[in-house]
Amino acid sequence: MKLWFDKKSKDPTYFIQVGIRNGKKVTSKNIAKIGKHSELLKVTDDPLAYAKEEVAKYNEEAKKNKVDMDINLDFTQKIRASNQSVSESTLKNIGYLYLQRLYYQLEIDKFFSNITKNRKISFNPDLVNRFMTYSRILSPDSKLGSFENLHTFYEEPVFDYQHIMRTMDLMYEHYNEYIEHLFKTSGKILKRNTAVCYYDCTNFYCETEYQDSDYVDEVTGEVFTGLRQYGFSKDHKPNPLVEIGLFMDTNGIPISMCIAPGNTNEQTTVIPLEKELVKMFGEGKKKFIYCADAGLSSYHIRNFNSMGGRAFVVTQSVKKLSNALKEAVFNDCDYRLLSNDSPVSIELLKNIDKKNGLLYEDKAYKVIEADTLLDVGLYEEKVLDNGKTKKVKSKAMLKQRVIITFSRKTMEYQRFIRNRQIERAKKILEKMNPNEYKKGPNDVTRFIKKVKNSNEKYELDLDKIREEEKYDGFYAIATNLDDCVKDILAINEQRYKVEECFRILKSDFASRPYFHRTRERIIAHFMICYTALLIYRLLEAKLNRFDKSIHLTVRNIIETLQNMQVANISDFCYASQYTGSKTLTALEGALALGLDKQYYLPKELNKRCRKNFKGHSIQHF
Repeated sequence: MKLWFDKKSKDPTYFIQVGIRNGKKVTSKNIAKIGKHSELLKVTDDPLAYAKEEVAKYNEEAKKNKVDMDINLDFTQKIRASNQSVSESTLKNIGYLYLQRLYYQLEIDKFFSNITKNRKISFNPDLVNRFMTYSRILSPDSKLGSFENLHTFYEEPVFDYQHIMRTMDLMYEHYNEYIEHLFKTSGKILKRNTAVCYYDCTNFYCETEYQDSDYVDEVTGEVFTGLRQYGFSKDHKPNPLVEIGLFMDTNGIPISMCIAPGNTNEQTTVIPLEKELVKMFGEGKKKFIYCADAGLSSYHIRNFNSMGGRAFVVTQSVKKLSNALKEAVFNDCDYRLLSNDSPVSIELLKNIDKKNGLLYEDKAYKVIEADTLLDVGLYEEKVLDNGKTKKVKSKAMLKQRVIITFSRKTMEYQRFIRNRQIERAKKILEKMNPNEYKKGPNDVTRFIKKVKNSNEKYELDLDKIREEEKYDGFYAIATNLDDCVKDILAINEQRYKVEECFRILKSDFASRPYFHRTRERIIAHFMICYTALLIYRLLEAKLNRFDKSIHLTVRNIIETLQNMQVANISDFCYASQYTGSKTLTALEGALALGLDKQYYLPKELNKRCRKNFKGHSIQHF
């Protein structure tokens, strides 16, 4: 703050004036009147020196962030007219500054600086990627929609729509480098625990009715399958798909991803991406445990993860076990309680009273050696001399064991679901022809069969129901580890976090629909989504480690960041238009940006926008 008065006036009036930089706009305002020169002569012999002392007092108070300022409001002043068709909100979001702190710590600006240092580029690709990432988390929309909403951020970044497309092309060109850079720099924010690497795949529908045609590489002449392809989907929608594979560490934070055509066998995506992980981890960190569901645990995958110090923990279908192993599963001997390792009978658990809480909540387990793939009923494709393929039993030997568990609670849940399906099957028998009903391996029509010697009569298949009931409560895991059973089961129980990552991408970040058509832009779109997921998961990990007693959901965190908006008060200060919450308290505790105040001077917010801003008592993990 400074002193201002009209030096040409014979009787000047002294004011306390402040300079304001509001974004790109610089202005000054008189915030307090000290008095006229003639009036001040009544209280002091030197009005100018007195005025300077008053300014010094204001500056001292300003250092304590507590000053009294007069703001004049003209209630007759009208809003400036505009040619825009729709009025816009003047509120600005500052919640993204928490995300920006992590974005800067990932050093993505350095990555873009390195890949563009020998190229003549007139725009800032880091600025584009930065705000496209924030938009994906806070207000998911198309690239055009995100571009049109840039003014809602406090910084109001400026770039053209074409710069978004050019940045996406640039990202695609450096796909592997970008993913590796994110992994390495994220380790500076949070120590990455890659002792166990979880993997899963999912499909994303495309906004088109036609799949992509194959294309030829101009350099090598190799023929590649188009990215958008028709493939199997649970929803049976008639749209082409793009397949995404994701590796995650034990903290639920992404490690790497791959993008493949929608008709790709997901098992073929595992080993190539794992090889990239081994290179990315470097020397000394190549040993890890691969964990996935049964659909991603073929012989080749298990065999690959039995070498180089790696191991595997994968789910195994009990129904697909060989007859010898099924006999061992249903043989009610050698089962032990998971809690205390004491012998227990499956028959006892099936008939135990629910009042016996400890036993009712417990699980039984048995370990079965299964060193041959023939025992676990796996198959592989064999190419015949005529070029055709045939599924044959794998003959190779693989050291592994199958851990069988039984849970009374799981058994009751599965029977509850089946009973509801049986009721639906009965209604189908009463009201419609089962032949006209949509059928599938897990559909309720599997409980319906034709009556013998009749082409039109149907009945419930009681044998099918009894056969399925045999497996209720049983669960199997295959592994080549010799560790404690509890530890192996604990590893497998964390697989849900991969599904949670996909749910965040699809539901909270609205990764689809996407309207890009070219392979390059589609892959770049998912690179932005991946960056958003990584930043969010890092933020979530910091919040959890700051206060483990507070459980914050994805919506709690995102809605808090969305609601953190400020209103411009006469270009002089900003007033918070959001309330306090447990989430805001945790955000401040973990990142300490000082965004829990009621009012902000523009210079304060400008300071927090800078990369080198140092928060107070920031905790590093």
